[in-house]
Amino acid sequence: MRRVTGYIEKDPETGLYVAVVPGIPGAHTQAETLDELYKNLKEVVELCLEEMDIDSKEQLPEFVGIQQVEVAG
Repeated sequence: MRRVTGYIEKDPETGLYVAVVPGIPGAHTQAETLDELYKNLKEVVELCLEEMDIDSKEQLPEFVGIQQVEVAG
């Protein structure tokens, strides 16, 4: 089993949840609910990984964390 990290945002224009997995080309999806998003994201990541060769899979970035920064604006 492989664990990947998806970055999730809520699109203010559509109200949809949008997810992307950095480092895996094509690994992005959207949905109306977080449960649906999880299901879609799992499916798309599995499909993307099937298409990747072993060397590419070994070169996937390791998730370290997310940093929020407050800025004036």
